[in-house]
Amino acid sequence: MEYVILAVVIAVIAIGAVAGLVVSGRRRKELPPDRTATLTPPAAPAEPQVGEEAAPPREEPARTVEQVELPETDELSPEQVAEAPALEVPEPTAGRLVRLRSRLSRSQNALGKGLLTLLARDRLDEETWEEIEDTLLTADIGVAPTQELVERLRTRVKVLGTRTPDELRGLLREELVALIGTEADRSLKTAKHEDGRPAVVLVVGVNGVGKTTTSGKLARVLVADGRSVVLGAADTFRAAAADQLQTWGERVGARTVRGPEGGDPASVAFDAVKEGIAEGADTVLVDTAGRLHTKTGLMDELGKVKRVVEKHGPVDEVLLVLDATTGQNGLVQARVFAEVVEITGIVLTKLDGTAKGGIVVQVQRELGVPVKLIGLGEGADDLAPFEPGAFVDALIGD
Repeated sequence: MEYVILAVVIAVIAIGAVAGLVVSGRRRKELPPDRTATLTPPAAPAEPQVGEEAAPPREEPARTVEQVELPETDELSPEQVAEAPALEVPEPTAGRLVRLRSRLSRSQNALGKGLLTLLARDRLDEETWEEIEDTLLTADIGVAPTQELVERLRTRVKVLGTRTPDELRGLLREELVALIGTEADRSLKTAKHEDGRPAVVLVVGVNGVGKTTTSGKLARVLVADGRSVVLGAADTFRAAAADQLQTWGERVGARTVRGPEGGDPASVAFDAVKEGIAEGADTVLVDTAGRLHTKTGLMDELGKVKRVVEKHGPVDEVLLVLDATTGQNGLVQARVFAEVVEITGIVLTKLDGTAKGGIVVQVQRELGVPVKLIGLGEGADDLAPFEPGAFVDALIGD
């Protein structure tokens, strides 16, 4: 009997469970759709399908290449139509120093006016000649050149007798031009060699003299004179030096050969000359690292750059960049660089920012090489070939 009762209980429980499942299923079917579904963003377009799941093909008439209309250029976005930047046209170098004369005269005119004022005194006694000598020394002309100039002026003033302003100006101009020198070859050797090799120019100097900027400006000078130029960014130790040089080159269409930051400068210089030969360039301009003249190892490395480049052929120019505002310190730098590489010319930068234009005379005497270029401002075309006559005219004014 007990077994019968137990069986009945189990059956009742089973029937109740089944009934509960049926009711629960019906309730789920009657529930309203989830309202949050309307808040979800629309689904992304379905991926293309194949086989039975693929959408039916759309019928489009076949068109030939000629029948397909291309979009007009002005309908494209600026990003789609990338215009190449226009190349800049540098100012011609002929007469550039004359055009920049006002910038030079603003800083140098005190020297010329001071000398003319002293020479115009009614009585030229020893005290006056000492003042003339001090004026010249203050302008960094140097002791020996100053003594030479004063002696010649004393002699010529005695012979002249009367001293009108025009006569004094002409006298002073002649003697200053003679002191600077007109016999030296101040031209840049940048023409391609007869065998097709490009001329090679190394630009050297210490940090802070504006050497990379000068290299970029020099590229403009060469392009203005009709030369095709390849730039070598061999200053691999200063951050962004290669970027700076490349920007200068891009302005005038000169390609820049560069290497990894901290790489071997000699290797970059070698590759630049190699590229210049391959492109048939007229000139390869190599910007070297700013060597500290007190560090023997770095100076030796500069010598290595020159030796490696010479595997392609002789170096035509080694231009030493000096800051005209550094005075005697610039001469110390010049001596050390001249011991490592054979300097062929001087580039004096920032000459518009100093009244010590006499450095032109002193550095030439010190190295026995001419000043070939001078920097007279921050503008792109403010690097000018040095012309003794125009320089003196700026010193003494009209």
